[in-house]
Amino acid sequence: MTEILLLCLVAFGAGFIDAIVGGGGLLQTPALMVILPQYPVATLLGTTKLPSMSGTAFAAWRYTRHVRLNWRLVAFVAMLAFSGALLGAYCVTLIDNSITKPVIFFVLLGVAAYTYFNKTFGQPTGREHSTNTQLLLGLLFGFIIGFYDGLIGPGAGTFFILMFITCMGYDFLHASASAKLINISTNLAALCFFGSTGHVLLQFAIPMAVCNVAGAYFGTRLALLRGNKFIRLFFLGVVLATMLRFAWDIYRLYFK
Repeated sequence: MTEILLLCLVAFGAGFIDAIVGGGGLLQTPALMVILPQYPVATLLGTTKLPSMSGTAFAAWRYTRHVRLNWRLVAFVAMLAFSGALLGAYCVTLIDNSITKPVIFFVLLGVAAYTYFNKTFGQPTGREHSTNTQLLLGLLFGFIIGFYDGLIGPGAGTFFILMFITCMGYDFLHASASAKLINISTNLAALCFFGSTGHVLLQFAIPMAVCNVAGAYFGTRLALLRGNKFIRLFFLGVVLATMLRFAWDIYRLYFK
């Protein structure tokens, strides 16, 4: 019961963060590994997917009631992201983290610097890409980020938001809303893979899902009330937290 209560508290915080700018996995995944160290890593990763998907789905529903979206673009990107996430989940034991994590760390370092120094980042730009260009960029980056989500996970929602801002010219609010819908597909893909191989602990995943949805409710409410400026600052904070997480992982890989 103590384990469930702690994990529910963590899931609430993860749902709150994830609903605004993604990155809830930064809190939820390490907590599961600390609180339930007796289970295999694959089982813990699979268990995180149900609460993550539940909170993301609720946040997406809340956003769609207030924000207009390009449903055609989102649907096509979601399909490629789903495929990428399936492949990533399959490859999770085949690719050495000592290679991927340093690369991701330096990518995040660049994202943090660009977000901090570019004060207009995440504001409406009026950029006009053709429909085909938007679709091609979305499919390319959707598959890549989906693969990352299946392979590693934490921060994928943040990367989807970055994709919509840099490639489509979206503001933070519309980017976050679109990213949530695509993130549902990547979580579903990983959940299907891990569930089919028996790597989901439902006794923990179900109560965590309820709390994740509760956190998502308050997160989307705050994001819709405060708008782009607040989301930009929150985005920068999550990127920095993601960097710290990967810096710690790199330290353990190379120096311990």
